[in-house]
Amino acid sequence: MPAPQEAQSPVQAYDAVIVGAGISGLYQLYRLRELGLRVLVLEAGTGVGGTWYWNRYPGARFDSESYSYGYSFSKQLLAEWDWTEHFSPQPETLRYLNHVADKFDLRRDIRFRSRVASAHFDDETRNWVLTLEDGGRFRSRFLITAIGVLSAPVMPRIAGVDTFKGQSFHTARWPHEPVSFEGKRVAVIGTGATGVQAIAEVAKTAGHLTVFQRTPNWCTPLHNRKIDSAEMAKIRAGYPEMFKRCQETFACFVHTPDPRGTFEVTPEEREAFFEHLYASPGFGIWQGNFRDILTDKKANAAISDFVARKIRQRVKDPAVAEKLIPRNHGFGTRRVPMETHYYEVYNQPNVRLVDIKETPIERITEKGIKTSDAEYEFDIIIYATGFDAITGAFDRIDIRGSNGLRLKDKWVGGPRTYLGVMVEDFPNMMMLMGPHTALGNIPRSIEYNVDWVTGVVRHARDHGLTRVAATAAGVESWTDHVRSKAEGLLSNEIDSWMTGINTNIDGKNVRILARYSGSAPAYRARCDAVAAEGYRELELE
Repeated sequence: MPAPQEAQSPVQAYDAVIVGAGISGLYQLYRLRELGLRVLVLEAGTGVGGTWYWNRYPGARFDSESYSYGYSFSKQLLAEWDWTEHFSPQPETLRYLNHVADKFDLRRDIRFRSRVASAHFDDETRNWVLTLEDGGRFRSRFLITAIGVLSAPVMPRIAGVDTFKGQSFHTARWPHEPVSFEGKRVAVIGTGATGVQAIAEVAKTAGHLTVFQRTPNWCTPLHNRKIDSAEMAKIRAGYPEMFKRCQETFACFVHTPDPRGTFEVTPEEREAFFEHLYASPGFGIWQGNFRDILTDKKANAAISDFVARKIRQRVKDPAVAEKLIPRNHGFGTRRVPMETHYYEVYNQPNVRLVDIKETPIERITEKGIKTSDAEYEFDIIIYATGFDAITGAFDRIDIRGSNGLRLKDKWVGGPRTYLGVMVEDFPNMMMLMGPHTALGNIPRSIEYNVDWVTGVVRHARDHGLTRVAATAAGVESWTDHVRSKAEGLLSNEIDSWMTGINTNIDGKNVRILARYSGSAPAYRARCDAVAAEGYRELELE
């Protein structure tokens, strides 16, 4: 690859700069090193791990099976790492990613405490210039973003947040030191996937827990359990078959939709199947259910009614149970939080549920939270209020492509991409797990994404190319394809982070085409075809 043209300046030059040292950034560094390139990873945190570095809140864990979530690229890594639970807790996952970083000596090419403020493309030199918040500057032929789908935390729009005198934390910026809830009065605001995990854990020791809920979610049991050495040996022996299955399933999980329709079986068979899925571990009830539950309203009503009955069975107070049953969306049309004894928490005498649609929060006070009908005093407030999803992490960096065009302006009205990896007018920039790429079981998608990007960079190096860019036609074609795959899905008729809605952020109150809804195998086939044809769909110079 031609060396970057470099003026006499303190700017450090690289062949590629990767933003983010999470699962995708670490693997991309490994792959680009294999090409013999000079690579740098810029990471805002003090350590590797991405999601699993930042999200240290109590109860944080996988909802994909641990062994399906880890890297598959190294047989040696697979042979030496033992998972201790079917759904790994955050501390174990972080240990795993630190083990990966140490095993492959990745840290020497990672600069920590380095939050990127801006990334500007220089049309003349065909390089990206990145500037950190601390003023550090870097020049690179390729810019690769590994910043995550859910990595830009959002605080709620509530007056007085800064006035509270007790401890307060956003779940995605949890302190590295232990937080004790023993005997404390604790508030949790939010009942999404994060809130559901945190609430169940905090309730174990809190003196009193008050949950402030705006929108209930359909939650189903995780059914986690320990993995002993004998079972781990069996799992390890089955890795080839398991990873092959993940390559074949719709969303890279070990689960995939049942080929039958909801009403192609008898009512007895349908109920038995729902019971089986509810009693099974993981995402099977969402990802392995009848093929039409996410497209047919009547089928969706059947599974929603089933889960509602389960909630009523598990929550003793009928009034509380009804508040925990969603009314504004059907089962699976939003991300399904997996839980462990979550509903039973509301049977505890030290737990109270406050419906903030009935009694809105007016403000945070020095002592706690004031709603329209009461004032509550707390020692700790936990904000489980989620993220500016999918495009949010991009919006927080001043990214400018050819002729100074801002990415945020380019994406007004929703992202437009080529294969979810590239953006027109932003040459030499590639996104790992960007908008409109296949999501699902994220690490399985990450490995493919990274390998495809590595192929593009290799092609550029081997052919002496200094500019690789998406075309207008390519972006239009892919965006149209993403739009066609979204048609008929009930989830696209619902307000959620998956449709770009976030009431805590200005301008994010209209649904957009935020994600690719097709199958992972179909996505890979399309990308493979582009590579097989020598990337002729791209502008190559």
